[in-house]
Amino acid sequence: MTRTQSHSNLIHRFPALAAGLFLASILSACVQGDSTDDRLSKIEPGVAEQAMQAADVSAEKLPALSSFQPAANKAKVLFELPVWEQTPAEIDTSATTAMAAGDRQLDAIAALSVEASDFANTIAALDDAFYEVLNVSDRIDVIRETSPDEAMRDKALEASKKIQAWYVAAGFREDVYKTVAAYAETRPELEGEDAMLFKETLRDYRRNGMALPEEKRQRLKELKTELNDMSLEFATNITDAKVTVEFTADELAGMPEDFLTNMELKTDKGTYKVKANVSWQYIAVMQNASSEETRKKLVTVRSNRAKEKNIPLFTKMLKTRAQIAELLGYENWADYRIEPKMAKNAKTAFDFEQRLVQGLQPKFVEEMALLQGLKADETGNPDAKIMLWDIRYYKNILKKTKYQVDTSKLKVFFELDSVLEGMFGIFEEIFSLKIEAVEPGYKWVDDLRLFAVTDAVSGDPLGLIYMDLFPRDDKYGHFAQFGVTTGKLLNDGVYQRPVVALICNFPPATEDKPSLLKHSDVETLFHEFGHALHSVLTQTKYASFSGTSVPRDFVEAPSQMLENWVWDKDVLDRFAVDYRDPNRKIPADTLDKMEAARLATIGTWYRRQLSFGMLDLKLHMSTDQKDFDDFVNVSNDIMTEVYLAPPIDTAFVASFGHLGGGYDAGYYGYAWAEAISADLASVFKKSLGGLMDKAVGKQLRDEIYAKGGSREIDESINAFLGRERSLDPFFEYIGLGDKK
Repeated sequence: MTRTQSHSNLIHRFPALAAGLFLASILSACVQGDSTDDRLSKIEPGVAEQAMQAADVSAEKLPALSSFQPAANKAKVLFELPVWEQTPAEIDTSATTAMAAGDRQLDAIAALSVEASDFANTIAALDDAFYEVLNVSDRIDVIRETSPDEAMRDKALEASKKIQAWYVAAGFREDVYKTVAAYAETRPELEGEDAMLFKETLRDYRRNGMALPEEKRQRLKELKTELNDMSLEFATNITDAKVTVEFTADELAGMPEDFLTNMELKTDKGTYKVKANVSWQYIAVMQNASSEETRKKLVTVRSNRAKEKNIPLFTKMLKTRAQIAELLGYENWADYRIEPKMAKNAKTAFDFEQRLVQGLQPKFVEEMALLQGLKADETGNPDAKIMLWDIRYYKNILKKTKYQVDTSKLKVFFELDSVLEGMFGIFEEIFSLKIEAVEPGYKWVDDLRLFAVTDAVSGDPLGLIYMDLFPRDDKYGHFAQFGVTTGKLLNDGVYQRPVVALICNFPPATEDKPSLLKHSDVETLFHEFGHALHSVLTQTKYASFSGTSVPRDFVEAPSQMLENWVWDKDVLDRFAVDYRDPNRKIPADTLDKMEAARLATIGTWYRRQLSFGMLDLKLHMSTDQKDFDDFVNVSNDIMTEVYLAPPIDTAFVASFGHLGGGYDAGYYGYAWAEAISADLASVFKKSLGGLMDKAVGKQLRDEIYAKGGSREIDESINAFLGRERSLDPFFEYIGLGDKK
């Protein structure tokens, strides 16, 4: 799944248009009728009770969140944790209460006369009306993906479907739309964030079909409700698809010692049960197992893990999306989905991907020949062909042989707690922050952590970040930032500071070793923490633009940019030390070799990504029912053409979570954003302070993170760069120089 499920500004107003996303936010439990001072000074009793229930010996040593209240009062911000639902009944109550509150606010907008309506009680009031429902929805999404309790997960899914249906109905309320349209007829003169909210509200009503005749509008409402339910079901089927493959020790020849000694994997029979749905276990086997049959078996099982349920479901989703696009007057679903993004239309996105595919072709051919040579040497078969299940393995062999880099041996330098401490210190310095562990109160899992982020100069509280770091049964199986509380300036002038959760699946500690990360894991952690920073550093007035509420084809860029930090020797020396001997650091020549190895196979990596983006666009640019019925073969053919053929009789797209909702017709955005991220990173690299340059860090914080989606994203990018954006740094990053 995506490294983030960050939301777009569109979703805040009509969240049903992107069901299944883990949108940012939850409303802190405060009474709207309270005075500002009362609300700022009170600590929610439910939170205190939950903290006492969950407290343990280690947590008691951490400062309480209440210690930040004086600073919060001074800054006029709400810096609180939500009261988490702990029973299915509480989930029902929260959802019902939030929807009722939203209805009352929408009723108030609908009741306005033309003379009485203004920006605050009409346009801004829409942002308010969806806020509480959105917040509860996001909290329930976290429960659905992380709760160890099956009854809680089931109830969360049920509640999510009800909330999404409510969103659809709310978006189709003609009485509310009439008030908004009448206000728009007054042609108000607005500036800044207000003007942006007004413009995008009208755009989204148009995209929601409010200009359609009543009969078509009703049909559109039905289709969207069905699609929302299917999107949730698609994602749930993937999460629920827990597939285990049992291997003998011989079948796992080549695996690192810490994998083979992991008690989580060993059985009483002396075999090993590998969870194909858990990314770290899957990747470890694909990189290290010398048996081709083992690798092929695991990738086949993983590719088919949600096949039975999701093939018929996704076929219906494709057809429903096409019907929605046709009703709204778009040529196809991809054009509809991409309109609010930077690319604006499907052709622009597809052409971008196609240019990269063509530009990378010579390098891809060269890399495949290199990997084929390694396989021929190892197998003794000069005609051996590189298959999909060979790529990670022979890339790893290449690192170990030609570049003398064994990434499994580098794990001793990346003990999880040291990495966290080092990462915090780096971003504290760059962005002028303070990040400290605090008592999390209620925990949905015992090893849950919570960190408070404050401004290092003013002491103002900025945000809270949960970290759920390790895999377990029934948990979301990838890495993502989930919203918990969206930042928003409330009507009484108090700012609700954001809360987010990083849901990760890093290798847990073993009996004799702490949690040790691969270099790629560290890269992922920096990336996900970038999303968290984007969320908690927001200063926008409206939830619609808060933090990561930016065009989806930009949202990854600020996080992708931070991956550069883990490739810099000076940065790594701050925390990457051998946990057994703190005097040992990663040698500079090792990093040089890792960079050379990265460039040696970067064409292969990007062709894989581009194959995903192109099959996504192909499926959603089509209006041919045959493509929808045969989407597995269509997808596999594109994979074969652009990258490598999937195993026979597999349907990896059935567990390709991006297609279910949020990144549908949007996977191209990863490469699109990567091009922008390279440009952003170039500003740091060319500065006097390099990657630790505080002035550039302040510029990034002020112009990108704080602004969120409150202005045109090109304006934010250019403000940070001090110029128009360029593709040159990206081509340099992927080793193509001026080959555009």
